[in-house]
This record gives sequence, C-alpha cells and structure tokens, in this order.
Amino acid sequence: MLPAHLRNLAKTGREVVVSVPEADITQRRVLDALEAAFPVLGGTIRDRQTGKRRAFVRFYACEQDLSNESPDAPLPPVVAAALASGAEPFLVVGAMAGG
Repeated sequence: MLPAHLRNLAKTGREVVVSVPEADITQRRVLDALEAAFPVLGGTIRDRQTGKRRAFVRFYACEQDLSNESPDAPLPPVVAAALASGAEPFLVVGAMAGG
C-alpha cells in the first residue's frame, strides 16, 4: 500500500501487487520489485546511492514497524507468510513531522 503522494506519482491505486518469492521476502526485495514495476518511484522511498530508507518514510506489516530493521534481514516467518498470501499488506507510510 502506498501513500497518496506516491500513488499520484506512480499513477496507480492505493494497493499495488508485486511478486517476491516467499522464501526470500526482505524489505529490499519488496522495494526492488515495487521500483521495477513502477520505475518512477526509484529514489522516492530509498536513496538511490545508498539504498537507505528516506527519513520520513516508514514500513509496516502485520502491525509491526519494520522501518529500522535491516533491509536484507528476512522478514519474520509470520509476516512473510501473511504478505505472500496477500492476507496482510506491506505498508509504505509517509511519516508526519512537526508540532
């Protein structure tokens, strides 16, 4: 699931479907698949040079904040299974800042 500004940029709906082998689900692979399907999103979620998550972007799945996890760490088995089956979405959320 994408936030409104990224949906507008990619000219897509709120939910997009990408394919990642269930045995290999990591944040990096999910985001690689997303950017392959929607090249215009390249550099908007992660820095093009370092591959690091942008400061005001967060990742969630199965009510877990995955934002600070290693992008190459396998997702927890319960999370990976829920994502692979489509039971739960991988959420890309624009964080809010200010006071």
